[in-house]
Amino acid sequence: MTDAVKINRGLKGIYFERSGVSDIDGSAGTLHYRGYSIHDLAAHATFEEVCHLLMRGELPNASELEAFDAEMRSYRAVPDAVLEIIRTCKDGHPMDVLRTCVSALAALDLDSQQVGEEAFQRNGLKLTAQVPTLIAAHEAIRNGRDPIAPDESLSHAANWLWMLKGEKPSEAAARLADVDFVLHAEHGANASSFAARVTVGTEANLHGAIVTALSTLAGPAHGGAAEDVMKMVKEIGTPDKAAEYVKTKRKNREAVTGFGHRVYRAEDPRARHMREGVRKLGEEMGAPEWYEILQAVVEAMKPYSRHGLNVNVDFYSGVIYQLHGIPMDLYVPIFAIGRMPGWVIQCLEQQRGNILIRPLTLYNGPEPRNWLPIEER
Repeated sequence: MTDAVKINRGLKGIYFERSGVSDIDGSAGTLHYRGYSIHDLAAHATFEEVCHLLMRGELPNASELEAFDAEMRSYRAVPDAVLEIIRTCKDGHPMDVLRTCVSALAALDLDSQQVGEEAFQRNGLKLTAQVPTLIAAHEAIRNGRDPIAPDESLSHAANWLWMLKGEKPSEAAARLADVDFVLHAEHGANASSFAARVTVGTEANLHGAIVTALSTLAGPAHGGAAEDVMKMVKEIGTPDKAAEYVKTKRKNREAVTGFGHRVYRAEDPRARHMREGVRKLGEEMGAPEWYEILQAVVEAMKPYSRHGLNVNVDFYSGVIYQLHGIPMDLYVPIFAIGRMPGWVIQCLEQQRGNILIRPLTLYNGPEPRNWLPIEER
């Protein structure tokens, strides 16, 4: 029996469910949300439109978008009790604080205990609106400042930068943040989305599933790439040192951060949109050298592309955050801001055709043996 069982470690190559949301072709390097190319969405859609597309199933018309956006903006504020929790644990890592706050929201909002379709939609929109507020409030409090209240006149992305930095962003900076969220909004059965579906599979509520997703995203093997890329860029220092850095890494059989992906063998289709954003923002902020270092690394890595080591979306994200002066320990929480609608729709899909997710492990321990009293062991 043991010899006949095929083990797919990490569930690699295993289809556990059908989904009508993300269509990913790793060999061709394509990504579609509900049939729409990520290139069209990154070029033309707002994050609010993408949230509607993912959570409600279709791109909204003008009146639908207005109503959806107004509801989303109305949910941005968080209870004072949650701000007190942030003050209590302000020295914690931002992902730990964020996870704690989402759990607290579940305890403070009785509506969070509802598990029907309508409740999941409503609570999903609430959490999508509140997560940026929680992250920005923690950043202010840990630096001795009062949190900045959400501005309902601003878009989701522009409001995020306003709460974080205390100044209204330029149109270009807000749009780049918007694109960043669009590109990270959904990506199939990645580790955090799968973990959220496992939680919903037990008939738990949405807040509990998002806590699970946040816990999973916090692991560096899933959410830490953008931070690692920024550390690499700082280590390289100047573009002329990139080739030697890559050569040394490859010689030592070490990974070059930001290259390769569990799914994509070709270039991650999301990467090109972040690449141009880094270039433009670097010029706007008077720091073009970060882009130049990244491109020097890309050039040095070209010989390895035939092995599937192509640039991924996180290769450029960290530098964008760095240009905004955002601390590196906020990079993963920013990932969570963008991924919220993806987690929500994955939870909704799981709920609609729910089945308890319970894979098997193949036992390879000792054969049956006799119990021995403690004095005979």
